[in-house]
Amino acid sequence: MNRFSTLIFILLSVLSQSLHASFSLPEGMVWETNIADPIYASPDAEIGGTLRSYLRSFPLTLRSAGPDSNDGFATYTSAFTLSLISLHPETLKPVPSLATHWAYHPDGKTVYFKLDPKARWSDGKQVTADDYVFTQTFSRSKHIVDPFKNDYFTNRIINIKKHDEFVVSVEASSAKPQEEIMFNVAVSPTPEHFHVLNENWVRSYNWKIEPTTGPYDITKVRKGKYIRFSRKLDWWANDNKYFKYRFNPKIIHLKVIRDDNIAFRYFLRGELDVFFSSATNIWHERSKHKLYKNGYIHRLWFYNLGPVSPQGLYMNQDDELLSDLNVRKGIAHSLAVDKMIATVMRGEYARSQHFYQGYGDYSNKDLKAPEFDLDKATKYFAAAGWIKRGPDGILVNNGKRLSVNLSYGSEKLTKRLVVFKQEAKKAGLELELELMDSASSFKKVLEKKHQIAFGNWSTGVVPSYWQMWHSDNAHKPQTVNTTNMDDPVLDKLIDRYRDSVSKQERVKLGLNIQQIIHDKTVFIPTLKGNMNREAYWRWMKYPAGLGTSRTAALLTPIPWTDWTFWIDVAGKQTTKDALSDGEVFEPVTIIDTTYKAVQ
Repeated sequence: MNRFSTLIFILLSVLSQSLHASFSLPEGMVWETNIADPIYASPDAEIGGTLRSYLRSFPLTLRSAGPDSNDGFATYTSAFTLSLISLHPETLKPVPSLATHWAYHPDGKTVYFKLDPKARWSDGKQVTADDYVFTQTFSRSKHIVDPFKNDYFTNRIINIKKHDEFVVSVEASSAKPQEEIMFNVAVSPTPEHFHVLNENWVRSYNWKIEPTTGPYDITKVRKGKYIRFSRKLDWWANDNKYFKYRFNPKIIHLKVIRDDNIAFRYFLRGELDVFFSSATNIWHERSKHKLYKNGYIHRLWFYNLGPVSPQGLYMNQDDELLSDLNVRKGIAHSLAVDKMIATVMRGEYARSQHFYQGYGDYSNKDLKAPEFDLDKATKYFAAAGWIKRGPDGILVNNGKRLSVNLSYGSEKLTKRLVVFKQEAKKAGLELELELMDSASSFKKVLEKKHQIAFGNWSTGVVPSYWQMWHSDNAHKPQTVNTTNMDDPVLDKLIDRYRDSVSKQERVKLGLNIQQIIHDKTVFIPTLKGNMNREAYWRWMKYPAGLGTSRTAALLTPIPWTDWTFWIDVAGKQTTKDALSDGEVFEPVTIIDTTYKAVQ
């Protein structure tokens, strides 16, 4: 940069700061921040090394919006996409992220944000208020073919306003309790300089790599083979209190390995650093390998609190057979979930009872999952006209067999679902198991082409209902109303819940909403996933106190990891040398039950 350019840069910076300093909040409002909450990462963490993990399928797009953008891989990119504030995982209070300060408007639906002038896109451009205003333009555009974003930034976020280069306000459509309004308005910016919105946007941007504000960029893609993220060593937020000592691997290399059994062989060869081991056979049988016994691979089992990911079976009500409530109830009572837990899962899991467990006051604790009961199953199937059995024991009606397709996207689920298949036959129900790669399975579900799909979804801090249960999202592709729920009574309750200001009213409405969803029997819950088990090579490190009460994964680089782990690069070489020399270490298995008793 020459002297003239340097002078211009300084003048622009001074002008920007002057404008920023001149902005005044509306009367009665004050800026606030939060740097008082404790850090949960370790000062011992080191940046460096390559974390090697795997994907079961290659993503269908790298876009952040539009068709196929909400698959499993998108959760990686969203993990590295910052919003205006973050929520502290223990206190659930807002902490600085892209904004340093915030101020609540008395109307209960608008929040002002003071942006961090240090924030940069990965291509070096400064993040400004214009990028937030563009988020609204972008998200409302029909060119992105994204029904959820179109609706959310039209009907839920009604205005994003620039007040100066580094101050924005975000206005929601309705007021919320102060502890909830941030969930609605803490949006992420969109790089205005990167996008050209036109009718070709979906196709043109399918494999373009969008600039990010987070710690990693996608730096290498080999279609069908792998995706590589690289850490920005000069990341603008390195000194942010709640990002410091986190996001430590220099490289994250995600290799496509479509079979978990093959992936485990890679792990034993030291070509993967960590392996998600919650499956009972991985934790018990496969841990008998000498690499575990000789202390090269360690094991970790811990519990967590908070909302339970709704894992189970989702039934498509647009299917002719499954449109009948009696058939759905019959299926629900034909599934031997408790037997599956007792046998395949060795009784180490509890059964989830309904879709919205773990939300405190917002959870309807009276709801119970349908039990395996052949008499009840027979009764409901008979009420739907399925009375006679064919020679193979499957119920028949007007020449048709009571047979449904169950789609799923991971081989590790097969043993669990085989138990369902075998026991369901006793009720006269045939379950046709359809194993697909994860991307294809997810695409089938989003396009609403499934009958029954096994899956789970991420959770929030408080329940949300519109996206998954409102008729606005039924009977159309690329929405997550995967059951095609379309109920006018439910719609009205959801609309009232979205617009309610009172926590007391929202809780009451939510309990009623959950009751209706439960009575519709479109979701059959299976495992309550409030524990995690991981295996890792001894060079992987993590904070002494493990994770927080809400840590879903400590080392496995899935998107809901805290990203507080790191790689001991020197220790990795020591381990490799020891392996070559035949040196052994003490075996390590850590079982932490801190949060088990309070679930």
